[in-house]
Amino acid sequence: MGFGTHTRKHAGVELIVVFSMAMATMYGAVPAQALDVKLTMDEAKKALEAGRAPMEAAYKAKNPDEEVKKVMQQAALTTRVGADPVADPCGASAVLRTKRYWLESFGRVEARESEKQKKDVRMPEEKIQKYLDNPYLETEFQVCGDDEYFAEGVTVVLQQGNKKIHPVDNEIKPERGRKNDGQGPAYRTRFTARFAYNSLDPHAKTVMMVVYPDGKISEIEADFSKVK
Repeated sequence: MGFGTHTRKHAGVELIVVFSMAMATMYGAVPAQALDVKLTMDEAKKALEAGRAPMEAAYKAKNPDEEVKKVMQQAALTTRVGADPVADPCGASAVLRTKRYWLESFGRVEARESEKQKKDVRMPEEKIQKYLDNPYLETEFQVCGDDEYFAEGVTVVLQQGNKKIHPVDNEIKPERGRKNDGQGPAYRTRFTARFAYNSLDPHAKTVMMVVYPDGKISEIEADFSKVK
């Protein structure tokens, strides 16, 4: 991750906006009902607003802490595929960190920082553009196993029809397993993998396969045509 600082005039005051930069997305134009791999700057700003507006409303509610929590919980489900972590905390699942995912998340950051600083905070266009230009889809996987290091040596692959897509990363580095207090295996972990957008069919039904060194495979089904 990197950091960008932007200073601008707004309503007679200087705002200094610091945003955490992370890698995300894009390539090629696609129809509306498909994984977005290219957005215009105007569309990006609308995505920021889509993330910002619910948070602004939550801060104005009678119980802001509770409402903010609800907004964040809902946001966590937007691009998740596979098992519902609430209903099935040890089911295999993944979060697709798409372009809209990142932009809406930073819209929520804008709302939080605006509330904290009592003035409008907005992400500078040069930082937005870096998200629009990045060619990778970052995907966070969550899986469970029987010991702290069960995911060491894991690999992942996406299957779209007869085509297999491998991540651009040479090595996947899972977090050390954490105790699972619910039913199922004793530990759970997370890890990320990046896939080049120009290797994906943004309309396709996809099987995301997590392959363990012992040959075991966890499969997650994803319909990219329904993910933004």
